[in-house]
Amino acid sequence: MKHDKPRLQNYAAGEWVTGTGTATTLVHAVTGEPIGEATSEGLDFAAMADYARRVGGPALRRMTFHQRALMLKEMAKYLTDRKDGLYRLSAATGATKADSWIDIDGGIGTFFVYASKGRREFPNETFYVDGPMEALSKGGTFVGRHICVPLEGVAVHINAFNFPVWGMLEKLAPTLLAGVPAIVKPATVTSYLTEACFRLMIESGIFPNGAIQLICGSAGDLLDHLGMQDAVAFTGSAATGRKLKETPSIVEQTVRFNQEADSLNCSILGPDAVPGSEEFDLFVKEVAREMTSKAGQKCTAIRRTIVPNAMMEDVIAALRKRLATVQVGDPAVEGVKMGPLASRTQVRDVGTATDAIRHAAELVFGGRDALQVVGANAERGAFFPITLLATDKPFTSHEPHDIEAFGPVNTVMPYSSVDEAVELAKLGKGSLVGSLFTADASVARQVVLGVAPYHGRLLVVDRHSAKESTGHGSPMPHLVHGGPGRAGGGEEMGGARGVLHYMQRTAVQGSPTMLTRVMNEWMPGAERPTDRVHPFRKYFDELCVGDTLVTHRRTVTEADIVNFAGISGDYFYAHMDDIAAKESLFERRVAHGYFVLSAAAGLFVDPAPGPVLANYGLESLRFVKPVYIGDTIQAKLTCKQKTAKETPPDGIPQGVVAWDVEVTNQANEPVAVYTILTLVRRRAEAPASANGGGAGNGVAAPSDARLVEESKDPGPRAAKVG
Repeated sequence: MKHDKPRLQNYAAGEWVTGTGTATTLVHAVTGEPIGEATSEGLDFAAMADYARRVGGPALRRMTFHQRALMLKEMAKYLTDRKDGLYRLSAATGATKADSWIDIDGGIGTFFVYASKGRREFPNETFYVDGPMEALSKGGTFVGRHICVPLEGVAVHINAFNFPVWGMLEKLAPTLLAGVPAIVKPATVTSYLTEACFRLMIESGIFPNGAIQLICGSAGDLLDHLGMQDAVAFTGSAATGRKLKETPSIVEQTVRFNQEADSLNCSILGPDAVPGSEEFDLFVKEVAREMTSKAGQKCTAIRRTIVPNAMMEDVIAALRKRLATVQVGDPAVEGVKMGPLASRTQVRDVGTATDAIRHAAELVFGGRDALQVVGANAERGAFFPITLLATDKPFTSHEPHDIEAFGPVNTVMPYSSVDEAVELAKLGKGSLVGSLFTADASVARQVVLGVAPYHGRLLVVDRHSAKESTGHGSPMPHLVHGGPGRAGGGEEMGGARGVLHYMQRTAVQGSPTMLTRVMNEWMPGAERPTDRVHPFRKYFDELCVGDTLVTHRRTVTEADIVNFAGISGDYFYAHMDDIAAKESLFERRVAHGYFVLSAAAGLFVDPAPGPVLANYGLESLRFVKPVYIGDTIQAKLTCKQKTAKETPPDGIPQGVVAWDVEVTNQANEPVAVYTILTLVRRRAEAPASANGGGAGNGVAAPSDARLVEESKDPGPRAAKVG
């Protein structure tokens, strides 16, 4: 079938599919010219969900967190090398180069962050153990622990029009790292940019088949085919989110539904940040930037500017001066700092909302009559004027707190006390982000604690953080993106938190030995097998979780304490002064805690060269009982957990072994407990096990590259970008 305009394709069940029937025309935001069309008619949405569960899910779940993290890293590198084409296409959305950087590089950067977190904060396992062991019985033979496993369904991502690339990648990163396949449904109006990025991902062949699918057009009846193992992540208007959330299948099957909705975010100027201060200037700069970045089409944009009553006119004057320098027009023209909205429909909607707000506020800058467009036709493109409003009655003027104009529109309002500023911030009824510009820590504390229940993120800016601050409107993958109330009540990203959203947390109960075998991490009370071979003489591949060394004993003398004080320079009274020690909580002199650690190391370390390459660190140290002169100590060293490391080119194959150390006295009472980490050589001829070797199972998993390749469905491959 021929089309006058290029028709976007959908990617369903491992194939590029052209939709049938009537399509939506896609328009260049600057020129108003048609650039393509999109439709999803003809797609079998039930089959897409089934394909994700049947093909994509098993392939991803066979991979460990580390393997999935490396997969994200490779994809991020692949997209980075090919992002120039995305930048060129992004111009059609009305984005400036800076806008495109937020969208494209910001999205790719999210992949990089999750790739790093996947290897640093998650085990080289297919599951995640959440939190410490919980003792459930007096004798210690019955314990519990939480385990998180991937959902065995599909994640449906419904994204907004304003960030066609970042909106897709920031949801995919935690989803794929969790081991769950996804179906991406971008907003149709800018889906051409999403499709271009998606094509690159399919072209790369990095993700296993079924891991990602794409719908360019309506989601049809897709949500009707979701069940209790599936999840939905939605970004858009609160009204649309409520409608989707009420889909019978989502309600009846208790489908996980994460909503991130547009909100009436605010920025507050502290009472100390007077005109002429650095904080005042930073505030004005940030408010102006958030009004014009992406033409105000950001769910995190500043919609309400809250300032001290005495500074109202100063703030308005400073904003007028700064906003007057912002040229609106074709982003391709030199000097243009703000482009159009995404579509003429948006122009209409933003205009209607602005008119409604103006019932309670006066125009102090910009407006329709002031619109001047550089390098483009204002009537054909989707241009909207920068509009600054102000109200002097913010507690009785409800429109600025209830109506959002999703464009370059902002309302300035005064407060007479910090308490009033807090109350005004709360009138947004739940926001994604709020910011405060102040150099006064007491003001910051009062505002943060006052407005935190109503916000998903709070940014406090002063002259010290400003240079490196990412700004009011930039969600970071390390931190949660979402908010209560009007903002949708959900959370995205947030580092590991976002990954766990796509996993089932299950409490597992049993004996310590049984749970150690199940979770492949030694737990207190579990069996501790010993043999004649010192654990430090074993290669990574030969060690089993639970392998234990019980050392010989050492009696602590006064000479030990005196000598350690001389070497370390630690002459603390409890170690060296008999009289002061008697009057202390110890009642007599005690050994240095760090001497106990050193002495324990002397008990368990095997001094000869061997597979142990280095001490990697020490964690969770607790001195639980004092060691006195004449006490006899002994150490138990137990292999707690094993994590195979990626071998760099020409590097030594190795892994990290976590050892549980318990130092006891002559009464078998613990005096010190901690975990040490060592780098241990792997045998070069033996591939690293996906689970670090297991509890003595000795089964080695395929290498990262082979596992990814074998997980791919042998079905049709994606077409190359043409």
